[in-house]
Amino acid sequence: MKEKTIDYVLRATWIAVSKMYNEEAGKAGSTMATGFALLSIDPEKGTPSTSLGPKMGMEATSLSRILKSMEEKGLIIRKKNPNDGRSVLLHLTTFGKEMREFSKGVVLKFDEAVKENVSEEDLKTFIKVANSISDLISNKKIYNKEISLK
Repeated sequence: MKEKTIDYVLRATWIAVSKMYNEEAGKAGSTMATGFALLSIDPEKGTPSTSLGPKMGMEATSLSRILKSMEEKGLIIRKKNPNDGRSVLLHLTTFGKEMREFSKGVVLKFDEAVKENVSEEDLKTFIKVANSISDLISNKKIYNKEISLK
């Protein structure tokens, strides 16, 4: 295949973005995954631990590791949910809120740089295409049939 596939372009771009975010996070002793978790936790009300995985698109085992690390670093604390004693709310500590602001700044700087270098029309097209791809995947419009490997 001489022409790059859509998959290749998506993967290569995401790998570059991920590497860039990890490098920036590393400057503050963090990781991209931790920054993403910080941004996904409501800084005022907290967030139920069970809703964080789906919100971030992560499996429970991977998320558990990240949350344990965040707790050890003093970024989050777990509190019983006052509305449901069976569940736990994740709350940001003061340090967690500071690191959340750092992560937010990294994301906004990336957004700003892209907007300065890509036309508004191209960005709208990119978002439209990305949404179409997400729709194809989430609505199982690509691989919708069971394949038997007999």
